[in-house]
Amino acid sequence: MMSTRTTGRASATRENAVAERSPESTTSDKAVGIVSHTMLTVWSLIVILPLLWTIMTSFKTTTEIFASPFAPPKNWNFDNYLKAWNTAGIGSYFLNSVLVVGFALVIVMLLGAMCAYVLARFAFPGGRAVYYLMLAGLTFPIFLAIVPLFFILKNIGLLDTLPGLVITYVAFALPFTVFFLFSFFKALPNEISEAAALDGAGEWRTFFQVMLPMAKPGLTSVLIFNFLGLWNQFLIPVALNTNPKNYVLSQGLAAFASQAGYAVDFGELFAAVVITVVPVLIVYIIFQRQLQGSVSQGTSK
Repeated sequence: MMSTRTTGRASATRENAVAERSPESTTSDKAVGIVSHTMLTVWSLIVILPLLWTIMTSFKTTTEIFASPFAPPKNWNFDNYLKAWNTAGIGSYFLNSVLVVGFALVIVMLLGAMCAYVLARFAFPGGRAVYYLMLAGLTFPIFLAIVPLFFILKNIGLLDTLPGLVITYVAFALPFTVFFLFSFFKALPNEISEAAALDGAGEWRTFFQVMLPMAKPGLTSVLIFNFLGLWNQFLIPVALNTNPKNYVLSQGLAAFASQAGYAVDFGELFAAVVITVVPVLIVYIIFQRQLQGSVSQGTSK
């Protein structure tokens, strides 16, 4: 009976608060909503319209592009995509990007998760110093490390090679991975690891079979962020990989755009751009729900 009265009083209080809101506050809320929605709409158009125009232009010939750049193509065909994939070598560059980014993601996710778990769950001398050094790696501009990286890879014989790019990508993405996963492992309850230890699980089994699956939201988020950053990476491969056979997709696209000068086939070029962008869109569309959920969980922790 008491709980019913309390609930009734609370609901009445909320109704009175809503009723007592001044017309000025209601008007200001509406104004803020209209402005925010307008800005979001304009921003969406700025992002979406160029993408749609690029996709539409990829089906046109160079003559059609210059004659009517905003008109739809007369014939929707995939000749530009076939020529970009085979003649321009975008297919081999795409394969190189998949190999480099794929191996780099596997290595950085494994090392980053293990490092973040140890730093978050175990106390040892120098642990905080290691964590702060990882944070310092986030503040260090990558272009300042290009020259040292060049000589390091040259001395170990990995310059102008795909394994050299994989190692560099791992070093580039590791600080962010550790920083992102640290809070997820820190928030996991100690009772779970203690229960696993009582059941006879060692540290390795506890990590891989108990704690790592519980950090899946954080792993999903950092995996997507790392994929986007490494797939679109341009400065590192340009500086450390000058062998045309080992070009990744960003390098191959830049080389294709510059090698022919003004005689470039723009329809083929736009098709190559679409091929570069499509994997990023597919990954985001597939994992956007998990990304939003995992980020909200991370902020709530």
